[in-house]
Amino acid sequence: MIKSKAKICFILATELSVKAFLLNHLKVLSQYYDITIITNTKNPYFLTEIGIPICVLQMNITRNINIMSDFKSLLSLVKILYSGQFSAVHSVTPKAGLLAMLASWLVGVPLRVHTFTGQVWVSKKGMKRFLLKRIDCLIAILTTDNIIDSPSQKQFLIDQGVLIEKKSLVFAKGSISGVDVAKFKPNKLARAEIRNDLELTEECLLFAFIGRLNVDKGVLDLAKAFSRISNNNLHLLFVGPDEQGMEAEIMKLQINQSNVHFVGHTSSPEAYMAAADVLCLPSYREGFGTVLIEAAAVGIPVIASRIYGITDAVVDHETGLLHNPHDIDSIQQLMESMSSNHVLRAKLGGQARKRVIEGFNSELITQAWVDFYQEKLGVA
Repeated sequence: MIKSKAKICFILATELSVKAFLLNHLKVLSQYYDITIITNTKNPYFLTEIGIPICVLQMNITRNINIMSDFKSLLSLVKILYSGQFSAVHSVTPKAGLLAMLASWLVGVPLRVHTFTGQVWVSKKGMKRFLLKRIDCLIAILTTDNIIDSPSQKQFLIDQGVLIEKKSLVFAKGSISGVDVAKFKPNKLARAEIRNDLELTEECLLFAFIGRLNVDKGVLDLAKAFSRISNNNLHLLFVGPDEQGMEAEIMKLQINQSNVHFVGHTSSPEAYMAAADVLCLPSYREGFGTVLIEAAAVGIPVIASRIYGITDAVVDHETGLLHNPHDIDSIQQLMESMSSNHVLRAKLGGQARKRVIEGFNSELITQAWVDFYQEKLGVA
């Protein structure tokens, strides 16, 4: 008699999160397990359209707290998980984690896993910080296992009393998905095309920020630091969705506005990394900072904040340069150091790419996911 495959339900807030974090893992895990995805999507066939035959169920999981909507989602999840008889439920992102772990605990799913990828409450104060932190604490209580995407984040959460050691695990050296080094690599053609679009010559040195434009990412600190540098050959590029009207605020700070460029959301971040000379991430909070190891795989150095998560992605003075968060003077100094020292940029970029290939290759991280589930659920 053939043993049926164990059933795993992955629950995430958005289709974008599934695509950003799980595609390679799902391709491999679906060979061993019967997988269902629950997420907020307008196209429940988005996985089958790219050759991953996995059932996707649409659910309105809002990013912000909405008591009525969240309660309806919770009831729907309870119904789905009860009827589906899943062996495991795995959530990613805070809101999805809270609803998924509550629902799976209520129906008695034996393996309840949540992946922590950064804490919103770290940069908050007062009651908002207290409540958001309590949500993470509740998620951690309801789980059987917690996956954390960086060693320093894991230690921070243990020190804060959110996690306990025996339920906490980091896959490989960290990150939720690793880096596809066949996709993220030096690319002279992409570099030339992007720089031509931006009207930049090879003599121009391009700093890039790639990610969501908001205050917590430190984009205003980066803009202030750049505005202090008097060098017409230096350019600054922001790539990503503007969540808080940052473009207008950034441009107010600039004397030479023609040297600052903006591109919205892109499905090809690797092309913009190839076009850049240095990646900047002056963030106030990060679970890991995947964009940092993606840039490293492309072979460019980074300037980033010295905070938990980022310190796992960047080795100071080996793969990039670190500064304290909010320290605009230091950001300026590091940008000037990078811009004036081609040898330093080449050295850091080369070492960064080597480190990613050896320790953060997506295949290594996917295998860690497979090993985890085979240990917990076995293989049909």
